[in-house]
Amino acid sequence: MSGLQRAANIPELRKRVIFTIIMLAVYRIGVQIPTPGINGEALAAFFQKNAGTIFGMFNMFSGGALNHFSIFALGIMPYISASIIIQLLTVVVPQLEALSKEGEAGRRKITQYTRYGTVFLSVIQGTFIAMGLEGMTGPGGEAIVLNPGIQFQLMTMLTLTSGTAFIMWLGEQMTERGIGNGISLIIFAGIVARGPAAIINSLELVKSGEIAIFFIPIFLIFMFGIIAVIVFFETSQRRIPIQYAKRVIGRKVYGGQSSHLPLKINISGVIPPIFASSIMMFPATIGGFVQVDWVKRVSAALSPGSPYYYILYVGMIVFFCFFYTAVTFKPDDVAENLKKNGGFIPGIRPGKKTAEFIDNVLTRLTVVGATYLSAVCVLPTILISRFNVPFYFGGTALLIVVGVAIDTISQIESHLVMRNYEGFMKQGKIRGRN
Repeated sequence: MSGLQRAANIPELRKRVIFTIIMLAVYRIGVQIPTPGINGEALAAFFQKNAGTIFGMFNMFSGGALNHFSIFALGIMPYISASIIIQLLTVVVPQLEALSKEGEAGRRKITQYTRYGTVFLSVIQGTFIAMGLEGMTGPGGEAIVLNPGIQFQLMTMLTLTSGTAFIMWLGEQMTERGIGNGISLIIFAGIVARGPAAIINSLELVKSGEIAIFFIPIFLIFMFGIIAVIVFFETSQRRIPIQYAKRVIGRKVYGGQSSHLPLKINISGVIPPIFASSIMMFPATIGGFVQVDWVKRVSAALSPGSPYYYILYVGMIVFFCFFYTAVTFKPDDVAENLKKNGGFIPGIRPGKKTAEFIDNVLTRLTVVGATYLSAVCVLPTILISRFNVPFYFGGTALLIVVGVAIDTISQIESHLVMRNYEGFMKQGKIRGRN
């Protein structure tokens, strides 16, 4: 029996998968609904002309919504930016840190703050984009905004903010009632949906002679090689051996078993590239629509292809790798739980020494994971930009697509294993990030 057939035999899992598919279909329908008051042809021509800039990357993450300025043009990036801000504040603000330790009630409160932050950032971005569109024209000089003025600005701001709020709700519903992480799946769906258009665009570039035909097989081998590297690192683990001491309770002997503590090489998953891309897009998006000289210069300096962009991008990936790992994995808590359950690492004293050992191993793994993420996200993009290939085949896009696919399959497999099925795949198991 195949993995899909086994998944279909579990009513709860089947409902979750169907619910996720329906929510993704709703999202893709919303991407096709344009914002009122826009000259669609002029805007499409403008984005086609600027496909190699930050607009091309933003359009990729929004699933093509920016290309024809749909109601979902802002995408999910304001929510991700708000999540970053709240997580950073949780570390430095004692009140938020206390909330994060209050269990489910505290997490709901922090989620509420994140929603408020999402709406606030959407209002700012939507306002700047509406104002910037009024001063922009298509390649032929035609106006992009049909009826500029305060009414257009207000309507556009409200439309884009409402669209982002709705996407945020869709993502939360998929996480709670579907399968996989809803926010990641929305980004995944947007990138995958743009895949056929990117392939057609690449073939047209080959026909026009802008891409040499002998580069195609080399490029395909390179792309599949990147996918293989991503799968290897995303499923690799460092297993720390754990030994449990024997305990005699009455006439029974407990413990004395050997186990291991699995640590992912890339514990943070696809979060650092998504966070870094979100931050890079926020100022660049505003700068692209604000017709001020110094703002345009800063925006150009932070556009893909410039050395400043890559340096800042790599720096943020490394920062978020260490930050997210520190937030989600607590060596002190792990060491304390091992001590309470009679577990210890052979050759390491329980308690503080165990926490220090785990922390040292975790730091080395994070260095390897950050290096891997930086190389996968930046090196292919640099090479691709030299050959004029669209962003959709870049390392960041491949990392998100493969990483989210692995996580989703891992969750499906977990549901199957819990119900005594042999797993989603006939041979081997997908090691999830949890």
